[in-house]
Amino acid sequence: MSKKIAILHTSFVFVSVEPVINDLIAELIPDAEVMHFVDSDVLATVVREGGISSDSEARMTHLAKAAEAAGADVIFSACSSLGPALDVAARNVQTPVVKIDEAMAIRAARDGYRIGVLATVPTTLGPTSDLIRAKADEIGRSISLEQRLCEGAFSVLMAGDRERHDAMIIEQAMDLAQKVDIIVLAQASMNRLAGVLHEKTKLTVLSSPRMGVDYLARRVAELPA
Repeated sequence: MSKKIAILHTSFVFVSVEPVINDLIAELIPDAEVMHFVDSDVLATVVREGGISSDSEARMTHLAKAAEAAGADVIFSACSSLGPALDVAARNVQTPVVKIDEAMAIRAARDGYRIGVLATVPTTLGPTSDLIRAKADEIGRSISLEQRLCEGAFSVLMAGDRERHDAMIIEQAMDLAQKVDIIVLAQASMNRLAGVLHEKTKLTVLSSPRMGVDYLARRVAELPA
């Protein structure tokens, strides 16, 4: 019997701009039934407010509860910026909650020493860095983090200009590569560039979608029949 996966979105980027998550679920969990729950303003609110408020936490909890009410077997968060809010949401539902960037953070903490975190939304830098630090602490590794914001690139992408978005990220990544030994793409919206950035920087470049959905697939396989 197929499992219902509810994907929580904080923008329409993975609904209408970048279908990577849907494509990966179709590949790795082909018999799953996928449902989408979107609050297209909450990420903008977090950016505007410069952090996650209790109201934003409540909005993500509302999405998670809606997914649970719809019969989801597992909830998959597609947004790295709202990671701490998903921790709050997870405590308010019975349905398992999986973060898209959890597996990536584990790999970065395991393999990197000087880790570069590249983001296109400022509010993603803190949560992604904190998650990597937490995973490093869990395994007793000492790491350093170099944060880099590619300011404005996400707005450019949402406006439909992929070419300019990509050029902005490549420029920042090339500079960042001089200071680190591994690069973490803090947002799944940069996933298409992972291969290009690896070729140009000669560094390991981690991106969350495939790693995150592969981890999701393992969690789904563990669910009771």
